[in-house]
Amino acid sequence: MRANLPGTGKNNYAAAETSGDKRKLSNTPVEKKRILRRLWTYLYRYKLLLVLAFLLVVTSELLALWGPSLSGKAIDAFGIGPGRCDFPLVFRYVLQMVVFYVSSAILAYLLSIVMIFLSRRTVTAMRRDVFQRLSELPVSYFDRRQTGDIISVISYDIDTVNATLSTDVVTIMKSSITVIGAFMMMFAISPNLVIVVLLTTPLSVLTTRFITKKVRPLFRRRSAKLGELNGFVEEMTGGQKTIKAYRREGVILDRFDKKNEDAISSFIKAECFGTVTGPSMNFINNLSLSLVSLFGALLYIAGGISLGSISSFVLYSRKFAGPINEFANVIAELQSAFAAAERVFRLIDETPEPPDAPDAEVLEDPLGEVVFDHVRFGYTPERTILGDFSLRAEPGRLVAIVGPTGAGKTTVINLLMRFYDANEGSISIDGKNITSLTRESLRSAFTMVLQDTWLFRGTIFENIAYGRPGATREEVIAAAKAAKIHSFISHLPEGYDTVLRDNAINISKGQKQLLTIARAMLSDSRMLIFDEATSNVDTRTEQRISEAMQNLMRGRTCFVIAHRLSTIRNADTILVIADGDVVEQGTHEELMARRGRYHELYISQFESLSAENEQ
Repeated sequence: MRANLPGTGKNNYAAAETSGDKRKLSNTPVEKKRILRRLWTYLYRYKLLLVLAFLLVVTSELLALWGPSLSGKAIDAFGIGPGRCDFPLVFRYVLQMVVFYVSSAILAYLLSIVMIFLSRRTVTAMRRDVFQRLSELPVSYFDRRQTGDIISVISYDIDTVNATLSTDVVTIMKSSITVIGAFMMMFAISPNLVIVVLLTTPLSVLTTRFITKKVRPLFRRRSAKLGELNGFVEEMTGGQKTIKAYRREGVILDRFDKKNEDAISSFIKAECFGTVTGPSMNFINNLSLSLVSLFGALLYIAGGISLGSISSFVLYSRKFAGPINEFANVIAELQSAFAAAERVFRLIDETPEPPDAPDAEVLEDPLGEVVFDHVRFGYTPERTILGDFSLRAEPGRLVAIVGPTGAGKTTVINLLMRFYDANEGSISIDGKNITSLTRESLRSAFTMVLQDTWLFRGTIFENIAYGRPGATREEVIAAAKAAKIHSFISHLPEGYDTVLRDNAINISKGQKQLLTIARAMLSDSRMLIFDEATSNVDTRTEQRISEAMQNLMRGRTCFVIAHRLSTIRNADTILVIADGDVVEQGTHEELMARRGRYHELYISQFESLSAENEQ
């Protein structure tokens, strides 16, 4: 009946999974085509805006492409020699150029507006899908990942994708049309000069592909390092009081400098390699332009082309090379967007909590009989937390679970709520295996009060009524009175309408704990779980709410995890867990009479309290 390695499970699981997740990130990247297909599925939802954007970009670029041709005609209209200039024709061509270019600019502006709407709607849908998937993921996912890294995906990575959709996509569409249109116009002017331009095109393509291959892993690493930095900052920000109390500011700053340096180094490498593309393409384009000018001059001398046609061809060659250069400049941004999208889609593709069995039953009006039958469980295969755990809780009875830290107390609750499933054995409620019940009905049968209080930004009334939508103010006030928190709330300027700021930082930890107890008292669940529920209140306050908790627990099956053994003296059954197994079981009096593990814990705790009181 003995577990192999005791532990809390959560930290062990996190340590085991983190390194594996990083390997997955670096060794199995999502293919570029797959990322593009996934992005397209989001864009296609707004196909009308896509069609409008396509029409605007085509019309705008065609108008802009007509300008160089008119410029060449205007130059030819000047003629060579005095008195040969046809000014009316020149002015007509110039006027047409002005009209075309102004119209193109207006359409380009409208295109930008459309793309902003399109990108925002797309990103909104993507962010909603990410958040929905987060709500569907099992608890184990959050146990093994930093909160800051998850937030980085929702904020930074999705914003990076948004920037690409709103700007880079437009650039790519415009570049594609311009390249095709400019090539056709150049071919119409002089096929011979087109050959000169095409001589440098393969060099541009090969250079772009080579740099892209080198740059993309760097941007993937940049996103990962930024996520790690955000996770570290989030963790350290939440522990400022502890850091200052232990005077560890210098150590934390050194650790931050290391992670910050890693993030900056990754950023610099990605950006430096990414920006090589632009200058490289500029050199190739300038080389192409020089060759066009040289061979164009030779054709002009030979009488094979007019001066205006050379001018038009040079302008079209610039338009032909310009988009390639522009595309090269956005390569770095595209690689950053691909790396960000890869992280976003990896989160969306995470395996959600397993669905309920097809024939799963809804747990209705449970009596509250809970049985653990030879349960074996470990957060990782190599570490067993519960070895051969058995427990029987009669309906309406109070079961207290005590033991040293890491013995597996919280693991029992995790299994009971199906945050994790047992590796072996079974857990049943009223004779029904919990795996045959819907998770929603199973979890709604319990009310939990945890050591880590969670209160959201909202009024005190909303926080207390969170677990019971539709609760009246009278019911909320009654619950607050039972939890001994009504007096505190009444003395606030806005009473129950007082807004709690982020994580309720405007009230004390003890008051937050009392609010969560009031929330539990408002619940009508048949089973209760208290995981160190009074750990953040002083002894006097704890005594004050003990009677209220007894009233709350009357007639309900209750599981209480407690370090303060004085709070569970009246429990019907006390389980002493050590190394993942039940080593003692009985009432307080029975266990004290045995003078075993429980007796040692109780006496040591009593002596500690006595010493504190004497001081």
